[in-house]
Amino acid sequence: MDESDTEAGSESPNRFSVEGERVLVTGASSGIGRVVAEQFAAGGADVVVCSREQGNVDPVADGIEESDRPGRALAVECDVTDRDAVDALVEATVEEFGGVDVLVNNAGASFMAGFDDLTPNGWQRVVDINLTGTYHCTQSAGEHLKEGGGAVVNLASVAGQDGAPYMSHYGAAKAGVVNLTRSLAYEWAGDGVRVNCVAPGFVATPGLESQMGISADDIERDDVERRVGTSEEIADVVQFLASPAASYLVGETITAAGVPDVMESPDV
Repeated sequence: MDESDTEAGSESPNRFSVEGERVLVTGASSGIGRVVAEQFAAGGADVVVCSREQGNVDPVADGIEESDRPGRALAVECDVTDRDAVDALVEATVEEFGGVDVLVNNAGASFMAGFDDLTPNGWQRVVDINLTGTYHCTQSAGEHLKEGGGAVVNLASVAGQDGAPYMSHYGAAKAGVVNLTRSLAYEWAGDGVRVNCVAPGFVATPGLESQMGISADDIERDDVERRVGTSEEIADVVQFLASPAASYLVGETITAAGVPDVMESPDV
């Protein structure tokens, strides 16, 4: 590279920037969703955060507003399984910030149960939140995302790629999210909307801490050899997919799960 190339490169815009973007994040009261919203705001994006209970999501918006993050925040109560509530969420986003540039479908829920013990209600509830909720939010926000070109980032799971014993309902729903990502990416590419997905493995959220006793404080992000990540690491991938730097990624699912689980050669 000659000196002129270096100078030209130094003047190019930061393609990893999300400054000025209008971002809607579902399931943002805690864990990955909350950190995603906070990191977008830290990058200069205005964010709408939603949860099923206003009291759970107000502190997230208040924390962003009261911090030195340049982005603004709005909290909206929304059950993603209720289409009328989702439409109202999108309308509130457009009314507050003038549009929607990025949609992060993070709302999700699950519980452990053997397949034989799964009730129809239990199955339906998990599918409704994880898969149908993604459908509702994406379709409702679609016309606004298409206005100037935008990005959808879906949150799936390695359970949707590899399967997960005692979580067949959750794995099936997340597999649907992975396939929806690829199918919709093809349909909406002509409208200037990129649709991609992140499939996290184990992440040190409050839920994982209660189940496995692993806290984010126990994790060193510089360690390569590990199978548990942090919410910040997932948020980094989400923000990348929403940025111009991911312009050639369309319809992809990025697995963020640490060291891969592979078959090792036997000792000889």
